[in-house]
Amino acid sequence: MAEAVDGPVLIFDSGIGGLTVLREARMLMPDRRFVYVADNAAFPYGDWPEGALLAHMLALFERLLEEIRPACVIIACNTAFTLAGAALRERFTDTDFVGTVPAIKPAAERTASGLISVLATPATVKRDYTRALIDSFASHCHARLVGSKYLAALAETYISGGAVSDAALWAEIAPCFVEEDGRRTDIVVLACTHYPFLANRFRKLAPWPVDWLNPAEAIAMQARRVLGERPSTAIGETNRDVAIFTGRTLRPEITRLMQGFGLSVAGSDAP
Repeated sequence: MAEAVDGPVLIFDSGIGGLTVLREARMLMPDRRFVYVADNAAFPYGDWPEGALLAHMLALFERLLEEIRPACVIIACNTAFTLAGAALRERFTDTDFVGTVPAIKPAAERTASGLISVLATPATVKRDYTRALIDSFASHCHARLVGSKYLAALAETYISGGAVSDAALWAEIAPCFVEEDGRRTDIVVLACTHYPFLANRFRKLAPWPVDWLNPAEAIAMQARRVLGERPSTAIGETNRDVAIFTGRTLRPEITRLMQGFGLSVAGSDAP
């Protein structure tokens, strides 16, 4: 299915974490329309067997690309892209996919202590893709992989107005902080787009200052490069930005959150 040159930018995530990317993309591309797709019917992706998740994503995109005809697609989810990015590009050759991968290369370039941590979902941590990034770009560093089972869900609770305790957050981020031979971790890669919503909480809990590396701006910049000078349909009241959820049930606080981001909410059932 060929992309629509003047179509919207499709931003895809398993939940609401991709809103951090949408925020940056709008700043860099104010003339573009956006469709945000949250696969809440399948959230969290980390609980899926890899083969089943890959098949699910390919089937879902078969329909999404037909219905939305985007100018390009941003996969705003490390877990999804490190698993399915290559397969999506191979299957849908007429569509440009902008991926999200752990920001290990910039972390390795910026670190002064040589100690970096990669905070991610367990699925992203165990991917060969992630370890290949470390081998390629951070072999001179001590890169600690920290797999958090609950942090994405905690971020969804927090950003939608729910209570999240400091103790719950600290239990997830504590392994990121390493002291070794007088050196300390100085960069933590936020390798899940949900996590930047909690960055201010992380800063308050950290035992010493670190750089919390948020890849959202770099993802948006890559999307702008991919789109180049392709035309964009003029933004008006009839074609404003839309949020689509694959699950039937949507909590009122999530609807309010989407509206707060300037998205009108539509419903969609998973294939």
